[in-house]
Amino acid sequence: MPCRVRRKLLVLLVVSFAVLATAGAAYAANGGFTPETPHSPNAARTNDAYYLILGFTSFIFVLVEGLLIAFVWKYRSRGRARTVEGAQVHGHTRLELMWTAFPIVILAVIAAFVFYELPGIKSAPAASNPIHVTVEGHQFYWQFDYPNGARSFNTLHVPVGAVVDLKVISADVIHSWWVPSLGGKIQAIPGRTNHFWFQATDQGLYTGQCAELCGDFHASMKDAVQAEPQAAYQHYVSSTARATLGKSEWTGVCATCHGMKGTGGYGPDISSNAILASKTSIAQTIRNGVDTARPGVMPPVGNTWTQEQIAALAAYVKTHIYKGATTSGG
Repeated sequence: MPCRVRRKLLVLLVVSFAVLATAGAAYAANGGFTPETPHSPNAARTNDAYYLILGFTSFIFVLVEGLLIAFVWKYRSRGRARTVEGAQVHGHTRLELMWTAFPIVILAVIAAFVFYELPGIKSAPAASNPIHVTVEGHQFYWQFDYPNGARSFNTLHVPVGAVVDLKVISADVIHSWWVPSLGGKIQAIPGRTNHFWFQATDQGLYTGQCAELCGDFHASMKDAVQAEPQAAYQHYVSSTARATLGKSEWTGVCATCHGMKGTGGYGPDISSNAILASKTSIAQTIRNGVDTARPGVMPPVGNTWTQEQIAALAAYVKTHIYKGATTSGG
């Protein structure tokens, strides 16, 4: 095969691999190359810093790669033998000073801009009257406690436009709360309390994911924020959350592993297990776990649950999930 043909095939192969490598990113959100559209002031400020850095780095990339291609073309061999040296290029003091000083200026601009944005990322608006919510990470779900005592799982309900102050804790291992459209990540660490805030500017459902590898089933530990009108939020926390507590516990916690009908998934089929017919057995199981010394076996998913929560779960599974004969107990 002629040398020229081999070079063309090599170029075609490299371009094909580059296209395939970027195809997945191109089909992702926002083309896969930029953060999700922000819907909270702190997220918007974070994105501003991202785009500034992206602008500088893109410019530098195009400049360096352009010069590299130009030099390769200009100083190509032009048919010279391999043993013949090319033209010798000597230093250029002014140019060397420029490419030393230019990166310093870029870093100074980036640092100044980031420090300018940081207060608006870290601190909520001064005049706000935030809604305080406790976010508790568990293997493998999120529990939300509202100011009036209501609870929800995996989906946090908030009113549009209200500042929400999150008190982030963990009941077992390190987790990481993360809803990209509403800001950055915050760690949920056992024995430590962290804080985070956001202000959903638009109505909608914003999804996220635990961003810390917290165990074998970490990939299913998803979270979401439902931003809704004030009236809908008030109705949820004052009525719906309590009325559907047992169902939300099952669908948000138990069904993650055992399936919506208890017939199995990552975890075993428990739809006919007599444990589901006894409130006492349910309490012991969810508070202590099952054979926790073995990796991948059920952790103590409800080790911080109240009697009200356990009673609500027991009532729901006894009616909607358990397929065995009803037994007394609990």
